[in-house]
Amino acid sequence: MNVIEIKNFSSPELDVFARLNENQLLNRDKPEKGIFIAESPKVVERALDAGYEPISMLLERKHIEGEAAEIIARCTDIPIYTADYDILTQITGFKLTRGVLCAMKRRKPLSAGDAVKNAKRIAVLESVMNPTNVGAIIRSAAALNMDAVLLTSDCSNPLYRRAIRVSMGTVFQIPWAFLPNGNTAEEIHKLGFKAAAMALCRDSVDIHDERLKKEEKLAVILGTEGEGLKSETLSECDHIIKIPMTHGVDSLNVAAASAVAFWELGNQ
Repeated sequence: MNVIEIKNFSSPELDVFARLNENQLLNRDKPEKGIFIAESPKVVERALDAGYEPISMLLERKHIEGEAAEIIARCTDIPIYTADYDILTQITGFKLTRGVLCAMKRRKPLSAGDAVKNAKRIAVLESVMNPTNVGAIIRSAAALNMDAVLLTSDCSNPLYRRAIRVSMGTVFQIPWAFLPNGNTAEEIHKLGFKAAAMALCRDSVDIHDERLKKEEKLAVILGTEGEGLKSETLSECDHIIKIPMTHGVDSLNVAAASAVAFWELGNQ
């Protein structure tokens, strides 16, 4: 193990964990050099299982022979930066983790077509900019029988640190990709799917409508909180669906709604 005791908090080797923001890590100008941060032993393990390449690790000393022992054994050629917890908390952001951070290389992104190859049921996110919601929706998609996730270009990136954490690493277990710019429903049609938009409209049908289950290939489209889906998207969808509510409640948070929709419409 290449274990390195932290002595200088301004060391440039720690920039990736403490001082670079998400856009800097993403490296839009040179995406082939992009990085993401996985945190907690379980999430790092899932990233390694999916074939992502580690760069360096930052962790509490107690985890070297504790919770992180197995993942460290798989990362013997990278620097392992360590110190006691009270020292690590002086590094911005570390106290938000479960004691382990791992910087990893991004891979060449999948195309939308490759992500949905052989898929029957997919989730589509339109303008969902909150990384917590993106992570939660991806976790539900992976758990509840969706085959892939597609996102419009203005969505939060699934490999942002918070999205990864909220997803519990399921961003590494289900295919996902960004859609080309254009009408969301039209792009879904080009991929061979019928589009079912979740929206509160006058002509919405209940989510358990039998016609939905009979669709061979169905995309469930979810929009951002508050504004919902774009009118041009709704106009091109094959179905507009809603979850029946009680007690005068009009809707659910998009992450909660996604779980209900995926359970009802997933590829079972």
